[in-house]
Amino acid sequence: MQDEKKGRAILGQIDKDPGYVRVAKAIEAEIVACRLKVGELLPTEAELSGMLGVNRSTVREGIRALENAALVRRGEGKRLVISAPEPEVITKVNARAMRMMRVSFLELWDVQMKLEPFAARLAAEHRTPEQAEALQANVAELKVNLDNDAFIIRSDVEFHALITEAGGNPVLSLATAPIGQLLYSATVDLYARVPQARHRLLTAHEAIARAIADGNADESESWAARHIQDFKRGYEVGGFDMTAQLPMRG
Repeated sequence: MQDEKKGRAILGQIDKDPGYVRVAKAIEAEIVACRLKVGELLPTEAELSGMLGVNRSTVREGIRALENAALVRRGEGKRLVISAPEPEVITKVNARAMRMMRVSFLELWDVQMKLEPFAARLAAEHRTPEQAEALQANVAELKVNLDNDAFIIRSDVEFHALITEAGGNPVLSLATAPIGQLLYSATVDLYARVPQARHRLLTAHEAIARAIADGNADESESWAARHIQDFKRGYEVGGFDMTAQLPMRG
């Protein structure tokens, strides 16, 4: 009986949602269940209005919410098409959420210490020749731009993104991208306090890229672990408070 009352209370709360929210949730449920598939046309406003029993203005507001969530997009002839959010959009949303949760360097580093060695191992096992070349090209560009801190940070984010992409596991890519974006973009002060950090970064990236290109999973994993450990040591040498909230940049 208690569970039944609780269930009615929850349903009552849902029923109080504005009409456009209920419309958005209903369509989203169909997309998530793959009854409306990515690439298919969304029914017209008139069709949705009849199907859902609401007026067209309510449908229009619901669709706008779905567009903001990147679940539908405008296709040819301005018809709406079912879409999946781009990884970049997911990364931005998750990174923003982490900032709002006031995460620290140490909290992010703890997770990255587990993920990056695993990602490097997968990359060595699954990389294509083109992906190996992309990693080595990234390192070559880094080598000639070691005096440019902004370039180093962009290169660092790209390097680790290339590794996860080479691993061929989209779940890992989605997990590491926002963490890496926050961590590596937070190094803007590191190179000023610890100039040698940039050279140690280059050494690690060269070794990781070479091991991945050679298909040496053990060496890739080992060097990735050393690299992330060294990242933390740089912060210790620089005297940064690793338990403080990461600075809000970007």
